[in-house]
Amino acid sequence: MNINLPKNRSELLQRLQEPLFKNSFCIMLSSISSAGFGFIFWMISAKLYPKEDVGIATALISSMLLLILLSRFGMDSSIIRFIPGNNKNNIFSTSVIITTIFAVFFGAIFILGIDIFSPELKILKSPLNTIIFLGVLAASSVTSITGTSFVAIRKAEYFLIQTFTSGSRILFVIPLTALGAIGIFGAVGASFLLALFIAIIHITKSDIKPTLGVDNKFLNEALHFSAGNYFAGLFMTAPSMILPIMVLNVVGAEQSACYYISYAIAVVLFMIPNAISMSLFVEGCHGEALKKTIMKSLLLILIVLTPAVILLCMGGHWILGFIGADYATEGLTVLRIMAISSFFVGLNSMYVSIKRIQNDINEIIWISALNAVMLLGLAYIFMQLYGIVGVGYAWIVSYTIAAIIIG
Repeated sequence: MNINLPKNRSELLQRLQEPLFKNSFCIMLSSISSAGFGFIFWMISAKLYPKEDVGIATALISSMLLLILLSRFGMDSSIIRFIPGNNKNNIFSTSVIITTIFAVFFGAIFILGIDIFSPELKILKSPLNTIIFLGVLAASSVTSITGTSFVAIRKAEYFLIQTFTSGSRILFVIPLTALGAIGIFGAVGASFLLALFIAIIHITKSDIKPTLGVDNKFLNEALHFSAGNYFAGLFMTAPSMILPIMVLNVVGAEQSACYYISYAIAVVLFMIPNAISMSLFVEGCHGEALKKTIMKSLLLILIVLTPAVILLCMGGHWILGFIGADYATEGLTVLRIMAISSFFVGLNSMYVSIKRIQNDINEIIWISALNAVMLLGLAYIFMQLYGIVGVGYAWIVSYTIAAIIIG
């Protein structure tokens, strides 16, 4: 299929106003700004906090994100799928209530079993730290669902503002150094609370009016789609959250810090195809021509991702050097390998979005499960042989195999 490229500036500006491109760029800017704030945040943390505290904080944050993922039950995908043409108020409110309640519930179970799940995070046994962890978990859960809702109603600019607000963690991390790892985690939590406040303001400006009830009709209609996407989402996202915890327990806190910093930079590249794929999913649910939208999305991914990968591979040592010499020495190879793997990650993201539009949930589940098993299994094996570089090898090998199968 031929894609007509814009012939002049006026046509380019008009093309950029199309929902696919507008939402894609807002989501990309959100992701890139989030990663940029994250880079500055971890750079400051690495200079102000001991390396061991940074390693424990990364595991705390990864644990929180994993618990949020477990509590979503596929609601984030169902919001995008069912909001067009349905009751936005009920869908939004139902999703927020259910996911937040379960996020706190799973968080409590995690803390009670901390000696089993991750003994290195024993600081959560403190009652005060428990309250902080659960409070941040709840705020993060609501903020996450709100951001997805903004994207679903084609108001990704509100999601962008929400992301900018969460960048305030840079300001909070400086005065909390006396608290150690909890200080780093608390800074993230404070920024989520502020982002939640801003999100509530923008919700009132949109056409979503929250209620306190749960819509059983929506739950019944979305059950199959949500359940399938829940398991697929676990397989797609959980490995990246489990890996920092795995690295912490296998090779120690210092190596965990090096891996997480490299991942936090490389994930910027993963965000580019993920943002475009999410926008593709939104447009497909709004009834746009699928084949033409797919071609536009693929072209956009190549145009944006290729120079970004080259830049990061060439300037990775310089970027890591800002954080610390140890990070540049031990994390550069991991960073470069993961940067190259972003092309294969992008192909996987596109395929999943297409299958979500086509409602082919079984296909999404099995390819995601295969990739998750390969990534975690290879990471554990390669870590024994090559240290944290082995995690990078696991990323590129598992996603290359998945890309071959998809292709």
